Amino acid sequence: MAPPLGRLVIYTRKIEEMTAFYAKHFGFEVGRREGDRITELKAQGHGLSLLLHPAAKGQREGQALVKLVFDVEDVAAFCQRAKTNGLDFGKIHHADGYHFANAKDPSKNSIQVSSRAFAP
Repeated sequence: MAPPLGRLVIYTRKIEEMTAFYAKHFGFEVGRREGDRITELKAQGHGLSLLLHPAAKGQREGQALVKLVFDVEDVAAFCQRAKTNGLDFGKIHHADGYHFANAKDPSKNSIQVSSRAFAP
């Protein structure tokens, strides 16, 4: 049996902004260990954890080749709630039986909400 994917490391210079963003908009619980420079954001229920790691001076922020996709049943409703909380998603796209919308986090990483996981 293959091991499950459990964590994703995001390198950032904006640890506090990223922590607040993912806790506020996606319900992640914040975990910090004494003396550890990594902030762990734990998904409520199922889902992988995000580890926020301080970026080195030479590391660029904003990943263009990876997108974090959050499964939501009702994309339009989620985007409307997010907008009232200060997060604007772009246009809602209609694909083969599902919807999705895109945005960026404070470190300019691509994020998406998608109903694909709930499509027949």
